[in-house]
Amino acid sequence: MSSSADLSNPHSLPTHSPRLGQNKWKRKRERGKVVWLQLDDETSGNKDMSVQNSPSISVSIKDGLKKIGEGKMPRKDTYDRMLALAAHSLAKNKHEPKDLWQEPFVPASAWRPCADHRDWNPSEGNNGYILVTANGGMNQQRVAVCNAVVIARLLNSSLVIPRFMYSSVWRDVSQFSHIYQEEHFINYLTPDIRIVKELPKELQSQDLEAIGSTVTDVDVPKESEPSFYLKSILPILLKNRVVHFVGFGNRLAFDPIPFQLQRLRCRCNFLALQFVPKIQETGALLLQRLRKHASRYLAIHLRFEIDMLAHSLCEYGGGEEERKELEAYREIHFPALTHLKKTTELRSPALLRSEGLCPLTPEEAVLMLAALGFRRKTHMFIAGANIYGGRSRLTALTSLYPNLVTKEKLLSATELKPFMNFSSQLAALDFIACTASDAFAMTDSGSQLSSLVSGFRIYYGGGKMPTIRPNKRRLADIFMKNNTIEWKIFEQRVRKAVRQAKHVFERPKARSVYRYPRCKECMCLTE
Repeated sequence: MSSSADLSNPHSLPTHSPRLGQNKWKRKRERGKVVWLQLDDETSGNKDMSVQNSPSISVSIKDGLKKIGEGKMPRKDTYDRMLALAAHSLAKNKHEPKDLWQEPFVPASAWRPCADHRDWNPSEGNNGYILVTANGGMNQQRVAVCNAVVIARLLNSSLVIPRFMYSSVWRDVSQFSHIYQEEHFINYLTPDIRIVKELPKELQSQDLEAIGSTVTDVDVPKESEPSFYLKSILPILLKNRVVHFVGFGNRLAFDPIPFQLQRLRCRCNFLALQFVPKIQETGALLLQRLRKHASRYLAIHLRFEIDMLAHSLCEYGGGEEERKELEAYREIHFPALTHLKKTTELRSPALLRSEGLCPLTPEEAVLMLAALGFRRKTHMFIAGANIYGGRSRLTALTSLYPNLVTKEKLLSATELKPFMNFSSQLAALDFIACTASDAFAMTDSGSQLSSLVSGFRIYYGGGKMPTIRPNKRRLADIFMKNNTIEWKIFEQRVRKAVRQAKHVFERPKARSVYRYPRCKECMCLTE
């Protein structure tokens, strides 16, 4: 894939990952069963971009606001007044701001992809083998793969094709070759590291845990520097010829790190990981359907799934039922957080929200979009399907913006069938639609998918692919005045808060190159 890849073409885009792993780790990490309501319960072949003809979604603004609280997760009427003002403003059909679908072109276009440049000889990989079983969601696993590539080079070792843990929540048995083009991954990185498909037979028979070669996230501090691996991991590798990293979530620092290793990280993420043809072809079909009914579209990732909400320790208007459900989820999946909550005086949900530490709710997201000036007829693609609270939680969004679709609306049941029960492969389709959109809106800066998508849009966008990155602390302050603020003032303040996040800047020190690739290691600044 060349550095001038066309983002409207999914062949230019990489992927994410699924799960499978060691039994002992699985018992420690495996998630319990949680029932999530789906954004779309039916997959439809309907190619109409509008959902306004769906009786379960299409409601008047007045009726819609009443229905928001009737589902699994009722909402307090916090934003009724503001949603009514937003509806009134959208009904005026005003012109959109000139810069709404743009980013600062001149400074943004000055940065060009150059992660494909190499200035070293291939690694022989003769110190042993690195095996990685990555945990977390598909996006965390993607980061783990690229970090493992860097560690393999740092330790002059051979990397075994990574494996992914199985989760009882997602029930996705997909492995690397189900998501990524394995041969391309191996061949593209051959000038950098040696990659093999499996351990040598003499090492396959070893009990890696018994010989001390299994290394979990408990053993590796978060964002460890290269010196840690040279001091603590290399001796194990030289002694046993193999090290198995189990988990490996965010276990490599972004700074300080040698220039060429950082560039290798970028090369892996933006060039070496490519979707398999099945995902590419369906992704191309999805984009074709999106473009058929709209000259341009906005993609939005609502990071409003139960795992994020439970981990945030925030409250979202669902009262005692919501608190009990999120606490039960925490006890299963985040026991350390549950213990901390019981033994330590933590910040209150209200304080967390005021500090911008809570994901935007669907109501807050739609108010932000309306205030920015997106017209009612705007075509929107919603990524994800496991919105907490189900369809009713999206009533405000679908009422104000009826031209809203998901992959389930655009692809038929037959077209989606090969991907059903494979959540990572379905998420890859969302990744393609978001990355190729004319504008992309985050709702939570901590979302790994949003971070990776925004990074791809920077790397390949040529200054023409804007991303809306809300400053949640500023927005929280604005939303707190929802009972008194006038719509015009609300618009002005929201636009100012978002406009400031559109500034073009070089990657801040210690920040992710996957999210902020504008740095000398990943991209070249032209005159």
